[in-house]
Amino acid sequence: MAEKTKGEAQYQPVIELIKHRPQRLGVSSGWGWYDDPKRLAFCLSRYKYVSKMLQGRERALEVGCGDGFYSRIVRQAVGSLVAVDFDADFIASAKEVMDERWTIDFRLHDMLEGGVAGSFDAIYSLDVFEHIPAEQEDLFLRNLTAPLERHGVVIIGAPSLESQAYASQISKDGHVNCKSQEDFRKVLQKHFHTVFMFSMNDEVVHTGFSRMSHYNIGLCCERV
Repeated sequence: MAEKTKGEAQYQPVIELIKHRPQRLGVSSGWGWYDDPKRLAFCLSRYKYVSKMLQGRERALEVGCGDGFYSRIVRQAVGSLVAVDFDADFIASAKEVMDERWTIDFRLHDMLEGGVAGSFDAIYSLDVFEHIPAEQEDLFLRNLTAPLERHGVVIIGAPSLESQAYASQISKDGHVNCKSQEDFRKVLQKHFHTVFMFSMNDEVVHTGFSRMSHYNIGLCCERV
């Protein structure tokens, strides 16, 4: 039997490094990879968009980080990142799989109970707003923006109301507050003087006809 040969030499140090420091999915991202692998592509694209918008910010806060698997993309673009979630299992998973190269301050925190301690020049929250009951959405946004610095920026993303006709049952059970893009804008404008709205379909960010958008993103400046 012929002896197994190695591949290109420049890849061998990388292979040996990852053999000893394997990178793992967390509990929620692992479920996505198991249940619907393409979902990871959509989520990664949302976080890449956020990372580009927040490039160079010094202190960023993520609200609703889940297991923190995607947070590393934003951490790569900012000086520091605090990431919070109200689910203890998610935060435990995030801490377990975090690598020291991309340090993130993961904290257990319920945004409906109050703001996060600290001061931030950037805050973002993806796939959280739709889980907040409509009667508590303003409380959520007030607490979310409480630690925002004067010239800070906020990005909030959520599935569109129109997308729910195609959502899975498990998504529908948790999505209690999906909105059309125009209604989403109106809610955000109660808290910010300037709101720029974007749409996403799969991995593509665009400014096309919003009723055909699967996902809406508000880029918010100048807090009221």
